Amino acid sequence: MKKLLLTIAVIAFGFVAKAQDGQFNAGVNLGLPIGDASDATSFAIGAEVNYLFSLSDEFQVGPSIGFSHYFGKDLGGGFEVSDFSFIPIAAAARYSVSEQFVLGADLGYGIGVSPEGNDGGFYYRPLVGYNVSENIMIQATYSGVSTNGVTFANIGLGVMFGL
Repeated sequence: MKKLLLTIAVIAFGFVAKAQDGQFNAGVNLGLPIGDASDATSFAIGAEVNYLFSLSDEFQVGPSIGFSHYFGKDLGGGFEVSDFSFIPIAAAARYSVSEQFVLGADLGYGIGVSPEGNDGGFYYRPLVGYNVSENIMIQATYSGVSTNGVTFANIGLGVMFGL
């Protein structure tokens, strides 16, 4: 995993060195857990900040950091699943298909915050975005953290603001 993070960092810094300008972005999202996560969690929320450097008119890359929280389910019989939280640190890439539509992906590592014993894992998040205005994008995402043979994933809807 350390080699993956080092590779992502080297690639991101290489792009940054060639970038001419960038934009700081911040956003929030809501998600419905799917797969393994849907068995133990009921809902997911998240927040993200990134700084994207323009490599061309259509392509941007940069670092991203966020917070993802999955709310545990009450399974009945006195058994309640703990909430799970991650801090995803990733390299982000965005490609503008048109003035309105954007395709993107974030790849990195989701640091496990809670509960105790959550070691985190490989983080990935493909997305499709629609630019409502120059500084507001609505996005549909599939977000996942694969850890110890279990994947915490959700399908989400969010909004990003260019600052």
